[in-house]
Amino acid sequence: EMAAPRRPSGGGLRRAPQDGRLEEINKEFLCDPKFSDEEDLEEKLALFKEKYMEFDLNNQGEIDLMSVKRMMEKMGAPKTHLELKKMISEVTGGVSETISYQDFVNVMLGKRSAVLKLVMMFEGKANESNPKPSGPPPERDIASLP
Repeated sequence: EMAAPRRPSGGGLRRAPQDGRLEEINKEFLCDPKFSDEEDLEEKLALFKEKYMEFDLNNQGEIDLMSVKRMMEKMGAPKTHLELKKMISEVTGGVSETISYQDFVNVMLGKRSAVLKLVMMFEGKANESNPKPSGPPPERDIASLP
């Protein structure tokens, strides 16, 4: 059963062209024999697309240094300017100052390790392993306080 894709709230229309463009690229990855043995490829690509659009704050279809910087801060893993440059060049192979969606997916699906990939994986894990507690917080009496 296919759940309806979650639309990020806010600025939906502005992002629609980009969404479509990334969707096209995802289709290319889905047809790429290089990734044919990748498990849950479609789900992964959907997730990468969401992530990429979160990163790409100016909707240019590229992630620049400032976007990576803000994203890392948001994920609680701030990096120095130098580290950020290194992360971007790890992803792009040093040929570009900005990360295209193809670069992003290639790194996320690829075998080589990159800081960006580790952080994204870690963030995914962090979200899974800490389910948000539902309901009121447990009552605490004064005696149990440290």
